[in-house]
Amino acid sequence: MANLLYQQIEMLSREKHIEPEVVISAIEDAMVVAARKFYKSDEDLRGKFNQESGQVDVYAVQTVVEEVTDPKREISLADAKKKNPSAEIGTEIITPKPTEVLGRIAAQTAKQVILQKVREAERDTIYNEYHNRAGELVTVIVKRAEGPDLIVDMGRTEARLPKREQSKLETYNIGERLRVVIKAVDRAAKGPQVIVSRADAALVQRLFEMEVPEIYDGTVQIRAAAREAGERTKVAVASRDKDVDPVGACVGMKGMRVQSIIRELRGEKIDIIPYNEETVAFAQKALSPAKVTRVQITDPENKKLEVIVEDSQLSLAIGKKGQNVRLASKLIGWDIDIKSEEEKRREIEEQMTALTAPTTPLTVLAGVGPKTIEKIEAAGITNLEKLASMTPEQLMEIPGIGEKMVDKIYQAVNRFYESGETGAAPAEAAAAEETPEGEEAAAPGASGESAPADTTVSASETNSEAAATAEAEAPAEQQEEKNS
Repeated sequence: MANLLYQQIEMLSREKHIEPEVVISAIEDAMVVAARKFYKSDEDLRGKFNQESGQVDVYAVQTVVEEVTDPKREISLADAKKKNPSAEIGTEIITPKPTEVLGRIAAQTAKQVILQKVREAERDTIYNEYHNRAGELVTVIVKRAEGPDLIVDMGRTEARLPKREQSKLETYNIGERLRVVIKAVDRAAKGPQVIVSRADAALVQRLFEMEVPEIYDGTVQIRAAAREAGERTKVAVASRDKDVDPVGACVGMKGMRVQSIIRELRGEKIDIIPYNEETVAFAQKALSPAKVTRVQITDPENKKLEVIVEDSQLSLAIGKKGQNVRLASKLIGWDIDIKSEEEKRREIEEQMTALTAPTTPLTVLAGVGPKTIEKIEAAGITNLEKLASMTPEQLMEIPGIGEKMVDKIYQAVNRFYESGETGAAPAEAAAAEETPEGEEAAAPGASGESAPADTTVSASETNSEAAATAEAEAPAEQQEEKNS
């Protein structure tokens, strides 16, 4: 009987790939749980598996103390010497507890505890074996489907192939053999802990290591890889030997090596690119098959590049749904902004036009008071051209500008453009600045020429009318500003 029980323990250990001591410990703990449930006691119970008899003995343990405070766990020295004459302070006294009376319910409880302990030990064994093997290539067999995920057989354990780790263009059948890479080990998962992938870029790297001897022995190195599973992969390779062409080594004679990998990935396109330490040169190669005209680093801190291509190469550089530029950006680790030469030319022209375009100050607007102009300038609108391009809604968002004031501003802008006197006010201001302080303006005719009388009268009348108009509009404008 004893030998039979121990043989069963060893068989279970080999099946679950755990040590026999772990199973024995689980059996001992299970018997303690069953005994505690049967006796309903708070005693310190311990189990001991006896290989000779094949029995699991349960003992109540008491510690010898000078003064007993917990009779269930402690015993006085006098009482301890009755059971063990050599007992001393600190000695543990064990008292056997009958296990024959535990019954069917206790046995069922023990069974559940044993299964739980063995399962936990098995999970720990799997975690310890696989958590350091992330990125390793393994061959699995599709076992069953659980919703969108697949459960695959790794031989010693099962693994999960989640939907997100499956190639978009692949379909899988029960019993099919697949090459996958170990993605991670999820210790908290209820089902299989090992997560495998068919979509990770590491799968392509492992396949290249298998097919290309130069990569396996380290002569050629894969420096970077970016992948969109089922569609396209970009791989950057470099050679440690100047006599070995890294791209040629990966492609192989007549493309045999790379074609083998493409077949394994079921038709996925692979771009093999020579790696370069220079970001600009690397970006030009990464956007292949498109031909790049020039590359410029626009923001070194945030890693941003501007790439200019010919108009005919723009769609090829961007790729289907932006795939080519997206993979190139992942490969080099920089954000890429692609523009055609025509787009860049228009952008430069707009910048030059903005720099050379004349600007008119807001002070030329007749009927708009200085306080209103200050409010508009405080909102970042410093010239008439920018003000004229704004909508009424945008103007009303400026603090202190109401609906009536917006109408007044538009009327002033329209009057200015309809008059066609652009630049008149600045010219008068410039003339005023050129007059030296303290000098009086020369009277008409002082130079020896006589000015027409009606011209002098007309100018005087005009000045009088302007002054009267300003005096009449000022109160109205102040009232309008208060209302707005």
